[in-house]
Amino acid sequence: MHDIVIRGGTIVDGTGTEGYVGDVAIDGDKLASVGGTAGPAKREIDATGLLVTPGWVDVHTHYDGQATWDPELAPSSWQGVTTVMFGNCGVGFAPCRPQDHTALIDLMEGVEDIPGIVLDEGLKWDWESFPEFLDALERQPRAIDVAAQMPHHPLRVYVMGERAINFEDATPDDIEQMRGLTEEALKAGAFGFTTSRTESHRTTSGERVPGRYAKPDELIGIGRAFKSVDHGAFGMLNDFEDETAEFEWMKSVGQETGRPLWFLLTDRYSDPDRWRRLMKNVHAARDAGADVTAQICGRQVGVILGLSTSLTPFSGRPSFAALNGMPHAERVAKLKDPALRAKILAEDNSQDILDKLPPLQRAIATRWDRMYIMNDPPQYEPPPEAAVEAAAQQAGKEPQAFVYDFLTEGDGSGMILFPVTNFVTGDFEPVYEMMQDPATIIGLGDGGAHCGQICDASMPTFMLTHWTRDRTRGGKFPIEWAVRRNTSETADFFGFKDRGRLKPGLKADVNVIDYDALQIRRPEVIFDLPAGGRRLVQRAEGYVTTIVSGVPVFENGEATGALPGKLVRAGQDRSVTAVAAE
Repeated sequence: MHDIVIRGGTIVDGTGTEGYVGDVAIDGDKLASVGGTAGPAKREIDATGLLVTPGWVDVHTHYDGQATWDPELAPSSWQGVTTVMFGNCGVGFAPCRPQDHTALIDLMEGVEDIPGIVLDEGLKWDWESFPEFLDALERQPRAIDVAAQMPHHPLRVYVMGERAINFEDATPDDIEQMRGLTEEALKAGAFGFTTSRTESHRTTSGERVPGRYAKPDELIGIGRAFKSVDHGAFGMLNDFEDETAEFEWMKSVGQETGRPLWFLLTDRYSDPDRWRRLMKNVHAARDAGADVTAQICGRQVGVILGLSTSLTPFSGRPSFAALNGMPHAERVAKLKDPALRAKILAEDNSQDILDKLPPLQRAIATRWDRMYIMNDPPQYEPPPEAAVEAAAQQAGKEPQAFVYDFLTEGDGSGMILFPVTNFVTGDFEPVYEMMQDPATIIGLGDGGAHCGQICDASMPTFMLTHWTRDRTRGGKFPIEWAVRRNTSETADFFGFKDRGRLKPGLKADVNVIDYDALQIRRPEVIFDLPAGGRRLVQRAEGYVTTIVSGVPVFENGEATGALPGKLVRAGQDRSVTAVAAE
């Protein structure tokens, strides 16, 4: 008798093969049979009219801190994700000496908008080395699986100390130490190494991150750690200020190690053709024998503006800024005062205040042309007539007055979406084109990060709702395509050999989905982080059951309380390699 049989669902197995009706049987933590009619089971799940898919494998999150204290790892776990990977963008918490704890917290707060007070309260710091960090993760009970990568910035500080923060060049000895520690991390189970070469990543004090200007010899030297293992990928966020030079050292790493490299790719308002140039370089690198891939986002990266989030269009105005730190309800009540409203709307942005804001916040505070009301459910590819300017005109108001009144309406929970990237053309046609390129993988959901301004952890759900069902402004994709992109493709790229497909012998990570009812809700603000910290979360409807290692962890959107999740160590799942490769 099987432990669980999911009976009569439409099986979309993660390979891209056309879906078919059949049963999925689970014994213990493994898939026993997929398709056909399974025998009796201790528990049966009626999946008639429902989709049955592998659990989503989300390879771009920032749960580095949250994973050490939170067993649920929401909101990703609410979205059918059964495996998350962090250590992205070169930030993380290992390796780290005790005297550098504050510096790494400051770095994570600045780069990923995770409140420092939350990290200070939540992190146990029962590790110093990266292998010890993995051991600490392994001790934490959890609902879903986690995996980690070695981040460059803490590694550089660990080896170079103040010299890393002062942007000094790494010496040959420094590079050799970083290579050795990266090799140690990979052999302990890290799924790769990541760095960040962008001006947008800064500490809370505005300083550039330690690895921002690392020379190619440092990066190539660290990359040689991959020569000692047969797993792992080298990843980064890169401004590509010199596109030719950056691809040259990336090709060198790929050619020398044989391991894949990836970088984050979006379109940009400042350079709309940039992403096409970069993809040409990707294909040229592949032709030269370097496995380079662009990691892309399935929708825009959008900042959420609101009185309950970190940002508003009025943040630079003195009378508005004077209310910072006030309890939300009290601030909303004051902002409803007609006299204060008139005063704020009449003010110009204070340069002193703007200078203290990050570049992105400064841009938002001075722009009115890229804002869209977030309804419930949210519309992520809104038409031009849904823009604030159009809505304000229809209401007979100036845009700033319209936005002010919208944000202060009711309990002040209204939200506005401000696309930062991937919406240059006012639609998703560039994203649609990116996703059709075989040299791309899906990521950039950033679960666990940007607590007060971005909420994109719903990306896997969005891939099904928008790209296979709801899109009206362009082409769509088959369901099988979207499932494969979220499962076997991400798993295979990073070397998760035991998941990503519904196949006998593989790990029983399964979603049972009411496709017709599947829906993303509007983000909401909650205060459940350590020290009462704030974060944006997003729920979904339509996930009937999410199973991890043969155990239901969510049913109809509610946690079961089961904690079968574990730390996944790269290169240590050889027993299923042959099965997965069949």
